Amino acid sequence: MSVNNKRVFYVKYLAHPIYETILKSRPDMRLDRLENESPDAVAAPIILAAHAYQIGAARDELARHFHVDADLLRRAPNLLIVSSNGAGFDPVDVDACTEAGVLVVNQSGGNANSVAEHALGMLLTLSKRIIEADRALRRAPNVNRNALIGNEAQGKTIGIVGLGNVGRRIAELCRGLLRMNVLAYDPYLSASEMAARGGEKVELDELLRRSDYVSISCPLTKDNRGMIGSREFKLMRPHAFFITTARGFIHDEAALLEALREKRIAGAGLDVWSKEPPPPEHPLLQFDNVLASPHTAGVTKEARENMGRIAAEQMLDAFDGKRPPRIINPEVWPDYAKRFERAFGVRPA
Repeated sequence: MSVNNKRVFYVKYLAHPIYETILKSRPDMRLDRLENESPDAVAAPIILAAHAYQIGAARDELARHFHVDADLLRRAPNLLIVSSNGAGFDPVDVDACTEAGVLVVNQSGGNANSVAEHALGMLLTLSKRIIEADRALRRAPNVNRNALIGNEAQGKTIGIVGLGNVGRRIAELCRGLLRMNVLAYDPYLSASEMAARGGEKVELDELLRRSDYVSISCPLTKDNRGMIGSREFKLMRPHAFFITTARGFIHDEAALLEALREKRIAGAGLDVWSKEPPPPEHPLLQFDNVLASPHTAGVTKEARENMGRIAAEQMLDAFDGKRPPRIINPEVWPDYAKRFERAFGVRPA
């Protein structure tokens, strides 16, 4: 086997240095770094030769010409694998990859505990009105604590949209710590599968009507863009909180703004936005009952190292001809296998 005959590139940064350490431990691997500003004279040869693209930057941090679409795929005729750092894969046109015979994988589960803890933190902060109390203390003297009465989460109902790695961990925390009732909406799981993950399977409308807290925990796809809009917010209870640690565009920000202005819901915890980070003048940031963070739910030391490690291990397994465990487009496998065999002379398992 020739040295550096398997080419991987990334743009801007990796989840963790462990990714580079693991890949560079193999003499057959070459890892190239590009910047958003890299001139075409530098970027084009690397993209042309690449067998894999590790996407580390978030959607709005990655220059548009480095998003994986039909144009980039035309510039990368040898590309076999696109790997997204986290569970989401916003900058990737999965259909275009499938058409081109390119395998798309993610690192689902690598940051699940970090994201679930963030969602739970938002739930408790909103319920106990901690952020409102903090802001009131910083603005004026003689704060009336009776104007800041909160609610206990114990025994309440949380509705989780998406019962994957993050959703099931949220369910586990809420049931175990707070003895909460867990409803769940996930069209890809059966009632028995969802029960095993700690949730009662219901349709979305029922979840919205019955929940004291609604948590969005699913990846953004073409099917769920705009899934939570004006109609859905009107189904929620006036005392209920909306929390999302998933992806922007799953909920309609204008509809959420309207629901908050009309006091149709009690507040919101938002970690994801249509533009990230949102500008300080964003109208949703003007509400004291909105708890905001700039897509940091999964940004912990532990999660970053874990995602870097599993991304590198999955990449090496794929190049060694094994079937990766976190495939987004499994239907591409026959075409991918043929292209892999043409590139490296062996057919993957």
